[in-house]
Amino acid sequence: MSKKENKRFKDSTRTTAPKRGGKNRRDYGEGYSYEPKRGAGTSGRTTAKRAASSASRSSSARPKKTENRRVLGFDLGEAYENRANIGADGLEVIAGRNPVTEALQGDRDVERVFIADGAEGSVSKIVAIAREQGVIVDFVPKEKIDAMAPGTKHQGVVAKVSEYKYAEMDDVFAKADASGEDPLIVILDEVTDPHNLGAIIRTAECVGAHGVIIPKRRAASLTQTVALSAAGAIESMPVVQVTNLARTIEELKSKGIWVAAADMDGENYQTANLTGPMALVIGNEGKGVGRLVKEKCDLVLSIPMYGKINSLNASNAAAVLLYGIRRARG
Repeated sequence: MSKKENKRFKDSTRTTAPKRGGKNRRDYGEGYSYEPKRGAGTSGRTTAKRAASSASRSSSARPKKTENRRVLGFDLGEAYENRANIGADGLEVIAGRNPVTEALQGDRDVERVFIADGAEGSVSKIVAIAREQGVIVDFVPKEKIDAMAPGTKHQGVVAKVSEYKYAEMDDVFAKADASGEDPLIVILDEVTDPHNLGAIIRTAECVGAHGVIIPKRRAASLTQTVALSAAGAIESMPVVQVTNLARTIEELKSKGIWVAAADMDGENYQTANLTGPMALVIGNEGKGVGRLVKEKCDLVLSIPMYGKINSLNASNAAAVLLYGIRRARG
């Protein structure tokens, strides 16, 4: 039988749906409509049942999720940086095994530690330290840990602690006196990325610096994200928050501190004199050190670039220069 004689290809007698796709697909014009066949008398009930089931699932799930987060004191409508670290009881929530361990060993008041069921490894050390200090340890489902520290790599451990307290300038000099070294201070000029702030605090602690100074405005402040990036260093490194960086630099200079700014047009740090009491200024990720702050500095240091990119990340530049200062001290 030829195609012309085949009833399948006669459009005038076609009563079923056109084949979807393929070379035999036909254009049946604007007047043609097709609805797939369903079981008689069941389509309406089936559709209604599915719609009701879907509505029931959505209506029952959403309030439950919101209710769980509300009990823990978090507002899902706010940005993460503004909501993630303070619970309904006013206590700060820190996440991660290193930050919690450092908090337990530091000066802050730890109210309670929460550990996910089934967590292994270094959690045994955390439990031992907490019980030694009389801190309550709760083993809870991982979902509760997720709700307490949304969006963070909590490693199955969170703790509720007293809010971070900024240090005073006297604390920085006291730390330097206790170490028997000339003061080494890091000043951050409008560093806005909390990850950079945390990384710089971590490097400052590793290199043996005695304090970090940050401005109150247009800069990252101490948050849970900063604490996580600092890997616990925030517990032992004094962080001072000041209103005016330029005035603070003048005060440091009056106490015999040499202040150096990091900038591309400065002296090569490898040949500069980096001995004695010193403060290092690291600028904003995009703009660098501000003009007024740079004018207050005694010298400007640069890091030689040998590749196609002409600058380093703020935390990387801080690490290179701080270890340069440490090396110069012998």
